[in-house]
Amino acid sequence: MPSPTEITISQLLRLIGLPAAPLIIDVRDADDFADDPRLVPGSCRRDYRAAPQWIGDAGRSAVIVCQKGKKLSQGAAAWLRTHRADAQSLEGGFEAWRDAGHMLLKTATLPQSQNGKTVWVTRARPKIDRIACPWLIRRFVDPGAVFLFVAPAEVMAVAERFDATPFDIDDVFWSHRGETCTFDTMIAEFELDSKPLQHLARIVRAADTARLDLAPEAAGLLAASLGVSRMYKDDLVQLDAAMGLYDALFRWCRDATDETHNWPAAKPAGRERS
Repeated sequence: MPSPTEITISQLLRLIGLPAAPLIIDVRDADDFADDPRLVPGSCRRDYRAAPQWIGDAGRSAVIVCQKGKKLSQGAAAWLRTHRADAQSLEGGFEAWRDAGHMLLKTATLPQSQNGKTVWVTRARPKIDRIACPWLIRRFVDPGAVFLFVAPAEVMAVAERFDATPFDIDDVFWSHRGETCTFDTMIAEFELDSKPLQHLARIVRAADTARLDLAPEAAGLLAASLGVSRMYKDDLVQLDAAMGLYDALFRWCRDATDETHNWPAAKPAGRERS
């Protein structure tokens, strides 16, 4: 049984991808990370020796991950708790998570961060793919990611001048491939292969590529996306508002696809209205 200062793998698994997920900090040393440079989804890498300076994280719950869930993660979590943070170490660490066969984030294609955050740029006035991709990045790749929305003709110039990664435009790495959309590309490249995300990807692809027959939920996503895009002039405000839409769809894909709703309930036999 884990101690009160530890979180189990199954407990953390239920939180990843949700808006209330904790800050996950990977503190494996350089040699351990080099042996397997993947991350628990949503993690950020930090040097455990800097834990006393992590005061800025004291107001948010955190899970600290080291190789085996021992000295590095427990020590870093203890430092955060001295600042009254709700900090726990992952029981068994990275090895236990990996050995359990859970999803791991491939970092080989992860863009370089600026001040600890990845920076992405795409076309202004997002509708579906350009909202779905930021949602995926913030929930599973980099919770602090920054998104720049600019005029279509300026995306590549902004990418070059501001060291941002372009996405969902023609002739870039992070874009449509064949009949799939950029959301599919990101799931594949980051190796975020899970049944809920694959289900959500099919809905996004159907709505984004006008193939509504691929998923019955796609028409609803398309309608909601177009509605949200007309509610907000500011693309970043629109993104914030639409995050909840994808949070709900992900949670439905993960937990509720078999649930139905029927109201009013069927009347008992013999009780006809007069």
